[in-house]
Order: sequence, then structure tokens, then C-alpha cells
Amino acid sequence: MSPRVIGVLHPGEMGAAVGRTLTTAGREVVWASSGRSAATRERSGSAALRDVGTIDEIGRLADVILSVCPPHAAVDVARSLAGFEGIYVDANAVSPATAAAIGADVRRFVDGGIIGPPPHETGTTRLYLSGAEAETVAALFAGTTLDARVISGDAGKASALKMSYAAWTKGSAALLLAQREAARAHGVADELAAEWRLSLPGLDERVAAAERSAAAKGWRWVAEMEEIAATFAAAGEPDGFHLAAADVYRRY
Repeated sequence: MSPRVIGVLHPGEMGAAVGRTLTTAGREVVWASSGRSAATRERSGSAALRDVGTIDEIGRLADVILSVCPPHAAVDVARSLAGFEGIYVDANAVSPATAAAIGADVRRFVDGGIIGPPPHETGTTRLYLSGAEAETVAALFAGTTLDARVISGDAGKASALKMSYAAWTKGSAALLLAQREAARAHGVADELAAEWRLSLPGLDERVAAAERSAAAKGWRWVAEMEEIAATFAAAGEPDGFHLAAADVYRRY
């Protein structure tokens, strides 16, 4: 039987947009306002999510729970629902090892990784899923603006893909920010920008975009870079790239 009620923890910019894809498809989506901000309440209302007050009430009502939160909070959020009997989907930017730890804390676990912006339009965003009940979760998003793709029956594969992807997107953005600051400290920032325009057109615009994104979200990317570093280390690859990237984002 298809799940009837889906809980979203928590409706930030991404979580609210994911919830909206489900409510637009006619599904009942619930969230918990306890301890959340006025901005979160506004986002949730705009997405037509039903407020049930507390996380415990979500656990009582929901058939599926989607966790979409900053990666540093992912384990604690899962542990707060350790007794939940439905399908728990961790769609956070965490390493396969962290995904495994979360899977050990919940009864029915599906690993997820979101690539792309909040899914307001079709064709922009994928939700990669892995785990024994991944197909059930993917079916919830059929016909929505979020492209849900099952890549494996083994939990952890979706997180591995997310880490491998974000290693470049957010990792290279951190490198550009550090390059620019090093050039600025040595008094050659204008010359570097001029050379970028000559030999790497578009790069100075990418630096500006990276700075805007880091100013808004850098605080949550620190843990994501640390999770990527752990993913690399577990694969026998150097973890220093992304530990350094974490230091860059820690400044924002």
C-alpha cells in the first residue's frame, strides 16, 4: 500500500520545496513547528504542509519521514525518531559511514542524496535513493518536479554519489574563494581577475557567485566538507582538500 502521510524534517529552503512537490501531487505532508522559526513557519505554510506541532507527533502519524537538514544535525535528528516504524529517508549531505550510522538507529532506512537547487521546476533536481525500500520512496515523487532515481538496493550508495558530486561543486568553489583571498593579501587581486577574464572567461563571475552562496550557506557547508573528507579517507584518498575547504567556509 502506498504511504499516506509523509513527514518532513525540517522545512528549510530545500525541505519546504521538496514538501511542496508532494503536496502539489496531492499527498499529505506534515511538519513540526516546535522550536522552529517564523521563517520556517512561513515557508511551510506556503508549501501547504500541515503543522502537527512536535517531532513525536510526526513519528506517530507519518508512514514516511524525509530528513532534509544541515549535515551536522543528521544523526541527532534520526536518533530523535529511533522508535519510528515507517520508512526513514535521510536525504542529507553525509558520508556513507554517517549514513550507515543513521541506518543503525532507525528500523527501515532509505539513503538519499539531493543534487540540484530546490525543485521548483522540472529538470533541475535529482533525489538519488538507495536501500531496500528505495522504490517505494521514489514512487512518491512520480510526476513531480523532483526526479527521484533509485541507484542501488544497498544503503549508502546515494550518499557516496552526493559526496563525490559535491566534492567538486562546493570544493572547487572554496578553492576559488581561497585563491582570491590569497591574491588580495598579496596585492594582486585585480591582476588575477584580469587574467581570469583573458584566459578563463566566466571565472570571476563564478567567484562572485561562490561568495554569495558562502555568505548565505557557508555555515552548513563546513560539516558537508568534513563529511566529504571522511568519504575520501575511507576510500584511501587524501582528505586534506576538503578539510581545507571546511576551513574556508568556516570564515563565513
